[in-house]
Amino acid sequence: MALSADYWAKIDPDSVPEIVSPIPGPTSEELNRRGGAHMIGYSSQVRLCPVAFESGHGVTLTDVDGNRYIDFSSGIYVTTLGHCHPKVSEAVADAARTLMNAHDFNTPVKVELLEKLAEVQPWDLTGMQLYDSGTTAVEAGLRVCRAATGKTEFISCFMDFHGKTGHAVSLGRMDPVSGPGRTQGFYLVPRPDPYRPTFTGPNGEIDTDAYLDFYAEFIDNATTGQVAAFVLEPIQGWAGSILPPDDFFPRLREFCDEREILLMADEVLTSMARTGKYFCMEHWDTAPDVVTIGKGFGNGFPVTAMLVSERYKESIERISASTSYGGNPMACAAALASIEAIEEEGLLDHALELGEFMLQEMRAIRDRHQIVGDVRGVGCLLGIELVKDRETREPFEEAGRMVYRRAFEKGLAWVPAWHILRMSPPIVMQQEVAAKGLAIIEEAIDEVERELGY
Repeated sequence: MALSADYWAKIDPDSVPEIVSPIPGPTSEELNRRGGAHMIGYSSQVRLCPVAFESGHGVTLTDVDGNRYIDFSSGIYVTTLGHCHPKVSEAVADAARTLMNAHDFNTPVKVELLEKLAEVQPWDLTGMQLYDSGTTAVEAGLRVCRAATGKTEFISCFMDFHGKTGHAVSLGRMDPVSGPGRTQGFYLVPRPDPYRPTFTGPNGEIDTDAYLDFYAEFIDNATTGQVAAFVLEPIQGWAGSILPPDDFFPRLREFCDEREILLMADEVLTSMARTGKYFCMEHWDTAPDVVTIGKGFGNGFPVTAMLVSERYKESIERISASTSYGGNPMACAAALASIEAIEEEGLLDHALELGEFMLQEMRAIRDRHQIVGDVRGVGCLLGIELVKDRETREPFEEAGRMVYRRAFEKGLAWVPAWHILRMSPPIVMQQEVAAKGLAIIEEAIDEVERELGY
């Protein structure tokens, strides 16, 4: 669906990017000096290109030195509808002038949001709670799974990311500072990655049956048989926009049903139109029992949710589900306005069309460059994987860092992930601006290839 000629986020593609000072510029450097004297633990995104941003509008960001960037990051998959979407900004401002917090009492905007969320979810996810962070929603989902099943164990997948608190950390990759080990009862298994498969069939293609056979053997031999749920990201974000084969989630649903295991989809990153659907699991017509949503849910305002199927929703009563900030009127206003904007502006279709356009352009880039091993994605959740050799598929982390910095310095704000270039442009971007962003990436890849002798 094409955006209207007077759409609020449309810009002249020739006007961006606009680079007027070094990156980072002097004002950015001064702010980073002052901020860094107190704040410790900046992300790799900031460490690689330490600019300080001042404002954003639609699909662009402007730093404190006046440099204007094309935004391929949406914050960190957050401002799905673009920076300062007028409907969302006005809704938050109105709520802030009216009522900021009433604990978990109902308010008119909260009830409207719950009804709207019930309307757009495609399954029977009728039990809901609202939170202020993705991790909090995930932790609540785990407690619901335990309450619903009476079981205590969880299985998640290699390279999944589910948050930074105790049990959420145990669902993902561990490191020494996370503790002496994974929390008891939490297990990881390989996940189907079509580009880097663990199990393949006689034809060399990825073999979903082999993964499921391994899961069955793993449950029998490595767990106590008390698995409450499989917990997965529909598309892995932190790992590099990794999509499973199309038969994986329908088959996993059957696998879980046979063993009375719940399926919990962590859609904090993938929900609310990021992939061209309200819920990414819709792409595989697979209904989860528990879903967590966030990031783009409030288009930048911290609001998340846990949704539970009709069959298990009464279990929410058993987990002390309320929070201090969840469901506050400002958060509800942001989320409600975001869903209404998606509906009114036809952004589901636009996200799908924009994503397909970008994938076609990315495939052409792959064909022209030796270090590009794979391109993938759906909607506006995309990735380019860099390799030292296409035959061995050895990850090329040095090239990933170099391409990221070069493109950023040319005016593209985006998300690094080792050897994988992650892209999550706002879904309100027009194709001409997306093409310009991809041209910047290709220019950076070309420079890095020459520098590294390819």
